[in-house]
Amino acid sequence: MSSDDPISPGNPPPTASKDAAASAVHAIPDSSADDLESGNVVTIERLYRKLDLRIIPAFWVLYFLCSAIRSNVGLAQTMNPDAGHDLATVLHLTPQQISTGLALFYVCYVVFEIPSNLVMTKLSPHVWMSRIVVSVGIIGACMAAMQAAWSLYLLRLLLGVVEAGLWPGMTYYLTLFYPPSRIGKRIGQYFTAAQVSAAVVGLVSAGFQKMDGARGLVGFQWMFLVYGVITVAVGIVLLWWLPDRPVAVSGQQNHQQHENKWRRLLLESWMPKSPPALTGADADLHYHDLKRVYHRSSWGPRDLLRVFLDWRLYPLLAMYFGVVGVGIGVQNYATVIIHAINPAWSGIELSLLSAPIWI
Repeated sequence: MSSDDPISPGNPPPTASKDAAASAVHAIPDSSADDLESGNVVTIERLYRKLDLRIIPAFWVLYFLCSAIRSNVGLAQTMNPDAGHDLATVLHLTPQQISTGLALFYVCYVVFEIPSNLVMTKLSPHVWMSRIVVSVGIIGACMAAMQAAWSLYLLRLLLGVVEAGLWPGMTYYLTLFYPPSRIGKRIGQYFTAAQVSAAVVGLVSAGFQKMDGARGLVGFQWMFLVYGVITVAVGIVLLWWLPDRPVAVSGQQNHQQHENKWRRLLLESWMPKSPPALTGADADLHYHDLKRVYHRSSWGPRDLLRVFLDWRLYPLLAMYFGVVGVGIGVQNYATVIIHAINPAWSGIELSLLSAPIWI
């Protein structure tokens, strides 16, 4: 079995002979070829708007939910404290144990990030993205059953393992469909989900505190369970919604290669296929627009070393570390800090007061 060779920075269109390349270009419908050669801005923009409607809202929702599950442990520290149903009291945790549990997520997230993305480049990207979201939802729902410090540690470690590669994986996925000049804007669009999530989770946690004691679950357990179930459902839907790698409709017989046997047997034999984002002349035009900017290149250890020796990398790392470090700290401890300012505020008031920070 063979499939169309996808385009990506790491896997651009294969180089064909001049005759084959010419025949592939001539195979494009005349209208599409004219658009490509004349640089018809209206047509190209229409194609990318169509892709935006298919990809960006889905990315926004999945990033919103994954961010919520990652950070809702921080809110659980001050939910229903008057009833003794906050996280520390129910699980008999010390502040140090909670901090350790929060930190363990990032250990696994960093360690498994590169392996996760390497796997994603070999498999169907939309399947791997769906796997991440479903796994995050399952772990998030299981957090409702935590009983002691060891269960907090275990689930936070597992959450880091399964969510590893989400952010860079989303960026890689965009490179399959957009030229480099169009990617930054799209990242900015779905990155807003993290800030909105932090605000909304704070507001909604006030409602979960009203459910404290319902069916034997405390408020933060309801929060973990509901977010987890919703995230699993969204992850399953993504299997049918997110498109796979783009391919040209015409002229593609010149760009076929044998697929990895393991991928074919374990994935394509039983995984659902999502409909392509573009079809017909639109798919051809999009494919050749990407082919125009992405070219096959090989990387080796020397190239990797050159990246690490580039001094311009490290000021950017320092700036990003500062921004992310402060953001994570506020997200995990906002209600704890607010409670220290005025211990008389209730758990609901603390949750509501944490939301404006992100607006």
